[in-house]
Amino acid sequence: MTTYHKKADIRQDIHKVWELLSEAWRYPAWRRDVEKTVMTNENQFTVYTKDGYSTVYTIIGAKPCRYWEADVENSHVKGRWTIVLTSKGSETELDISACVTAKKLSTRPVGKSVFERTYLERELAQFAADLENAAV
Repeated sequence: MTTYHKKADIRQDIHKVWELLSEAWRYPAWRRDVEKTVMTNENQFTVYTKDGYSTVYTIIGAKPCRYWEADVENSHVKGRWTIVLTSKGSETELDISACVTAKKLSTRPVGKSVFERTYLERELAQFAADLENAAV
């Protein structure tokens, strides 16, 4: 299992950032890699990329404008994302913590941890950048 943290300052009020983050059905409008979101129920949804790749998110905790936490799983990884929001006046600080375990790689710890870290760095950077672009 690999854990990765990313902080990002979003130039938007915390209420707008929370709205974008918590309304998963709106992800296709602002996440550049998302084609569609299918809601299973109020606590679970599947995000499909433009390549047809799917990731299931199961929300395990949320407090409006405070934090959002979900288990995530796709064919490559299984793990958890935790996003803590902090208001800084007209800006919002995101503190994203994610941990994943690769599902398909060999059990060699070095190769597996490199894949997990690379996956997390790419996913969290793109998520934060897309959120920043949508919020302004």
